[in-house]
Amino acid sequence: MDTTCIRFCVLFLFLFFRSIDAQLLPEDEVKVLRTISSKLGNTHWNVSRASCMQESDFNWTDPNYKEVFSNVKCNCSFNSGSVCHVVTIQLKRLNMTGILPPEFAYLTHLQELDLTRNYLSGSIPSSYGQLRVTNLSLLGNRISGPIPKELGDIFTLEKLVLENNLLEGPLPPNLGSLNRLSEMFLSANNLNGTIPENFSNLKNMTDFRIDGTSISGTIPDFIGNWIKMDRLDIQGTSMEGPIPPTISQLKNMKQLRISDLRGEQMQFPNLTGMTKMERLTLRNCSIFGPIPIYVGDMPLKLLDLSNNMLNDTIPDTFEQLNFDNMLLGNNTLSGAIPSWMFSKKENIDLSYNNFTHTTTPGCQSSTINLAASYSDTMNMLKNTDAWCSMKPLICPTEAKYTSLFINCGGRGRTTFEGNDYEEDRIGSGPSFFFSSNDKWAFSSSGVYVGRENASNIATNTFSLDVSGPDFYNTARLAPNSLKYYGLCLQGGSYRVRLHFAEIMFSNDSTYSSLGRRIFDVAIQGRVVLKDFNIMEKANGVGKGHTEDFDDITVSSTLEIHLYWTGKGTNAIPDRGVYGPLISAITVTPNFNTGNGLPVGAVIGIVLASIVVVLIVLFALWKKGIFGGKNNEEELELRALDLQTGHFRLKQIKAATNNFDPANKIGEGGFGPVYKVSNLYLSLPILILRKDSLWFCGDISYCVLADGAVIAVKQLSSKSKQGNREFVNEIGMISALQHPNLVKLYGCCIEGNQLLVIYEYMENNCLARALFGRDDQRLNLDWATRKRICSGIAKGLAYLHEESRLKIVHRDIKCTNVLLDKDLNAKISDFGLAKLDEEENTHISTRIAGTVGYMAPEYATRGYLTDKADVYSFGVVALEIVSGKSNTNYRPKEEFVYLLDWAYDLQEQGNLLELVDPHLGSNYSKKEAIQMINLSLLCTNLSPTLRPSMSSVVSMLEGKLPVQAPIIKLTTSTNEMRFKSFEKVSHDSQTTLSQESQGQAPWNDSSGSGSLPAKDEKFSSSSRLLPDLYDINID
Repeated sequence: MDTTCIRFCVLFLFLFFRSIDAQLLPEDEVKVLRTISSKLGNTHWNVSRASCMQESDFNWTDPNYKEVFSNVKCNCSFNSGSVCHVVTIQLKRLNMTGILPPEFAYLTHLQELDLTRNYLSGSIPSSYGQLRVTNLSLLGNRISGPIPKELGDIFTLEKLVLENNLLEGPLPPNLGSLNRLSEMFLSANNLNGTIPENFSNLKNMTDFRIDGTSISGTIPDFIGNWIKMDRLDIQGTSMEGPIPPTISQLKNMKQLRISDLRGEQMQFPNLTGMTKMERLTLRNCSIFGPIPIYVGDMPLKLLDLSNNMLNDTIPDTFEQLNFDNMLLGNNTLSGAIPSWMFSKKENIDLSYNNFTHTTTPGCQSSTINLAASYSDTMNMLKNTDAWCSMKPLICPTEAKYTSLFINCGGRGRTTFEGNDYEEDRIGSGPSFFFSSNDKWAFSSSGVYVGRENASNIATNTFSLDVSGPDFYNTARLAPNSLKYYGLCLQGGSYRVRLHFAEIMFSNDSTYSSLGRRIFDVAIQGRVVLKDFNIMEKANGVGKGHTEDFDDITVSSTLEIHLYWTGKGTNAIPDRGVYGPLISAITVTPNFNTGNGLPVGAVIGIVLASIVVVLIVLFALWKKGIFGGKNNEEELELRALDLQTGHFRLKQIKAATNNFDPANKIGEGGFGPVYKVSNLYLSLPILILRKDSLWFCGDISYCVLADGAVIAVKQLSSKSKQGNREFVNEIGMISALQHPNLVKLYGCCIEGNQLLVIYEYMENNCLARALFGRDDQRLNLDWATRKRICSGIAKGLAYLHEESRLKIVHRDIKCTNVLLDKDLNAKISDFGLAKLDEEENTHISTRIAGTVGYMAPEYATRGYLTDKADVYSFGVVALEIVSGKSNTNYRPKEEFVYLLDWAYDLQEQGNLLELVDPHLGSNYSKKEAIQMINLSLLCTNLSPTLRPSMSSVVSMLEGKLPVQAPIIKLTTSTNEMRFKSFEKVSHDSQTTLSQESQGQAPWNDSSGSGSLPAKDEKFSSSSRLLPDLYDINID
C-alpha cells in the first residue's frame, strides 16, 4: 500500500472518531440530567456526555409491555454537528416516584416532556414557564397544588395534558395567551372556578377536556371561536346550561361529550352543520322536546341522549345510522318502537320511556334494553315474555319472597353467614337487561369512553389479598347506570346491605393505585350515597366495605340504582376504568316471615286474624271512619301511586276533635294549623286498591300509632287552583324524601276541604332559635351551628341535583329552616309554591321570595336558577354565624343589611367581629372565617361565580378548600343591590315577606308570640308549607 493511501486512511479514521467524540452533550446538561434521574428514581438512564450516541444509555422498552418505555431523543446539529442537546424526554408507565424536578426547566432545548402514568408528587414548578416545549404531559400522577400561571409563558406550547392528578384551584387566565395551543386535557382534577374569558383567544384549540372537575359557571359563548375543535368533553363538572347557540359554529366536531349540566331546562342544542360527528353524548342535561331529524344524518358511531326529558317519537332518519351504540334511556319518548331496531345487532338502550306497545321479542331475546320502556300496560299484561317492559317494573308472578342474596358479577353460588348468594355472571354488552328468574334482575347502561368493548365483570386484576367472603373477588360494573331489582318481594320494611370492594386498582406505589372511582347510589328513587368512593370508605383497595340501610319500604319491587355522574378518574390504570361497581347485595326483612310454624298453627293464626280484622273494620265503619263510595279525587290520589298517606276527612276530624280551637297552634296565610298526636287510632289505615290491600305509603302503625306528633294544615277552600291541581302537586312533592327536608306524611281531599299532614318540629324554626326573644332563643354551640348549616346545604343539594324534579326553593331563610328535637335542620316549603291563591294581594305567580334573601338577578329580572338558592343560603349561613338577622340588624346607619357589614369587615380583614358574641371564645376561629368566606362566596353578585350546593357541602365537610372571595365595594355593586331592593319593595306583582326580629313562628298553643312590626310592609310569601310555621299566634 503506497504512502498516500496510508495517509488517507489514517486521516479518515482520525476525522471519523473525532466527529463521534465531538457529538457530545454539554457538561452542564449532563449534570442536570443526572440530577433529574436521581430525583425521579429513574434506573433506566446511564447519563454521560456521549449518551446521545449510545442509545442504551437513555432508551429502554419493557419487552412484555410496549407502552412501558424510556425514550430520549437528541438533536446533534448544533455548532456544526459537534454539540448535542436533549429535545425529547418520554418516561411513560415507569412508576417513577419522587417530587416533580424543577431542573427540567434548565433543559433549554427541550421540545417534548412526557411523564405520563408514573407516581410523581409535588406541585408543578413555576420555573416550567421557562420551557419551550410543544408538548407537556403529566397525566396520571399525584401532582397537587394550583396550575402555575407561568405555564402561560410557554408560547411554543401546543399540547398540555394534566389530567388525572390532584391539581386544585382555578384555571390561570394566563393560559389564554397560548395562541398555538391545540389540545388541553384537565380532566379528573380538583379544579374549580370558571373558564377564563381570555380562553376565547385559543383559536387553534382542537381538543378540550375538563371531565370530573368542579369547574362551574356556564359554557361560554366564546366556544364558538374554537372553529377547529373536533373534540369537547365536559362531563361531571359543576357547570350549568344551557349549551350556547354558538356551538353550532364548530363544524369540525367529531366527538362531543357533555353531561350532568345543572340549571334550567333547555331545548336540543343547534348542532346542524356538524356533519363529521361520530360520537355525541348529551346525557342528563335537562334537554326537552323532540330529537331533531338531522341527528340521523350524522355519521354517528355512538349516540347517548339518556337521562333527559326528550319526547315525541324516534326519528325515521335513525334507520340509516351505522351506529355501534345508541342510548336513549330515561326519557319520555313515545309512539311505537321502529321495527328495524329489533333486527339490529348493535347495542341499543330504550329503557324507561313511554313507548306504545307493539309486538316485541321479549325482555332478553335481543340486544335492546327495554326495561320499563312501555306505558301501555294493559297490552303488556297479555305478553308474559315482555313483563319487564312495563313501567313501573312489576312482579311477573306473585309476591312471595322475603329475602334476596346476589353475588354481583360472581360465578357460582357463594355461601356467607349461612346464606346462598346467587351467581350473576351474565354479560352481553354495555347496555342490556337480564333476569335470572322472577326473584331479581338488573339493567346496565352506558359505553366506556376510550374502551367501548370493556367487560362489565370486574375481577381481581392485581391479585389483591382480599379479606372477607369470596364475592369480594369479583364485581359487576357499568359505564353509566346499573340498576338491580328485587322482584316479587312481600310488602313491608326491609334491611338492604350493599357490599363493595375496590379490585380494579393496585395496592402499591404505582400509577395503577391512583384511580378514584366515584358514583352515587339511590334506593327506591332516593339518593342514599352521594359521591361514594369505595377505596376511601374501606381505607384502601381489596378491602370489603358494607353500607346498611335499615328501613327500606317495599310494596313488591325493590330498586337499587348505582350511577356515574362523570366524577373521579377515567384513565387509571387505563382509559375506560370508571363507573359504579358492586360486589354483592343482601336484602332481609324487618318483619317476622313466619318460617318454621306448623301449618295448622299458621292456618289458625290467619283465620283468627281475619275474624279480628273484620270485627275491627266493621266497628270503624259503623263509627264512620271509613267513607262510602270513593270520590273522583280519591281515585286520582290512588292513581298517582303516592309515597305519602291518603287520609279521610272523618279521620282528621276525629283526631282534631272536629278542628277544635284547643288543638290549633296557629294561623297562616293559607289557613289554620293543628297539632295532632293520635291520628291512626292505633291501627294502620288500609285502602282497597284493585285486588290487594295497600298501605298508605310511609304511614303505618309503626310510624304514627305510637303517638308521634304530626301537624295538620287546613288549606282555604276558596283556592282557584282546584282539587285536580292539588292532587297533582301532592303527587310531585310526595316523591321528595330527604333527612333535611320536612316530611310530608299525607293529604286529604274531599269536596272543598284540602288538608296536608306534616311532621311536627319540636324546636320550632331557626329564626326563633337564633334571634327570637330571650325566652325563645336556643343556646346553639358552634358544633350545632355547623351541623345546621351543613344540613341546610345537603337539603338544597338534594333539591337541586339529586331529586329527579330538580326544584329551586326560591325562599330560603331562617324561618323556613325548622329544627327537630335533636336540632337537625329541615327545610320547609320545598315544592308547593304553585299552590297560590291569586286573589290574595301578597301572592304572586311571578317572583316569590323575601327581601334581604333574594338574589339580585332574580329580584330585578326574574332570572331564576338554583344559584338564587345559593345566594339565599349564603345569607342564612351568615345569620347562623352572627346570630343576627340580615334584614333587622343595622350596626351603622350606612348599612342596610348584615351582609353589607360583612363586606365592609371583609375589606378590613376583621371578619371575626361578625361572630355571635353569645359563643364567647368557644368556637374555632379558622372554621368561623371559612364559614363567613363561604357565605360571601355564595352571595356573589354574579350567579355563575357562586358555587353549586354540592360544592358547598364539600367545602363544609372539608373536602374542598374555601376560596376567600375578592370583594370590592363599589358604587355599581351597591347600586345593583339597592336596585333589587327597590324593585321587590315596590313591584305590586312580587310576592314577598319581611321578617320581624321578634316574630316567633311555630309556637305551641301554650306559648305566645309577637305580631309583625308596625311598619312591616310585606306579608307571607308565596308558599304553602312555610305558612305551617310562619304564623301569628292567637
